[in-house]
Amino acid sequence: MDEAERRRAQPTANARWGNSLSVLLGDCLFAHALTLSTNFENAGIGRAIARTAATVCSGEMIQTQRKFDLNLSVQDYLRIVEMKTGSLFSVAAELAAVISEANAGVIQRFKNFGFQIGTAYQIYDDCVDLAGNEGATGKTLGTDLRKGKFTLPVLIFLRSATEFERERCCQLVLEERVEEMIELLKNGATNGALNESIAAGSDLIREAQGGLDGMGSNPYAEALFFLGEALCEMFDQLRV
Repeated sequence: MDEAERRRAQPTANARWGNSLSVLLGDCLFAHALTLSTNFENAGIGRAIARTAATVCSGEMIQTQRKFDLNLSVQDYLRIVEMKTGSLFSVAAELAAVISEANAGVIQRFKNFGFQIGTAYQIYDDCVDLAGNEGATGKTLGTDLRKGKFTLPVLIFLRSATEFERERCCQLVLEERVEEMIELLKNGATNGALNESIAAGSDLIREAQGGLDGMGSNPYAEALFFLGEALCEMFDQLRV
């Protein structure tokens, strides 16, 4: 949807076949996931996937509606990323526990972990879009700003920017001068925006890991804990 040309060092579906076919391909993937879910006797698995697909699409719709919206708040942004990405990670972790026939307490812990780690990952991805290296990340950067999608670093910047910086920011975004906008974010009077975003993501990871405490020597919980550690390291590499 962001019309990026590269993901994971490979051409995107959009770059190969165009936006319309790419959106339809995404629809097909959701439909295929629902088809696969019918192989399970537990009908709740299919319902959870369908519910999550609707939530993800709703989050994308809200974000699309609020492009170039200077009234978007940090709370609005967080709600969008919770819907887009938090819910997706959440259902993945939840259903892994459900299929493994874990008890209700473990299922809820895994669900909560996925929600928080997914939200943190989206914050990371949004920070990478502004501060990453295209060669290292293997993806097209600056796509959010080009599309008028204000992410956490931008919103934190705007919240405490001088009037001149706000006007300059709006001008650069509207004129799609992304590289200059990134420099403003890094070098302006409020250049703590990126680090504050990184700290917010890192705090979410620690909360997610804390929710796994008390599970003993559960190897799956340990694997999730170290997943959080890996994401924290990725955040640390972005600090300025």
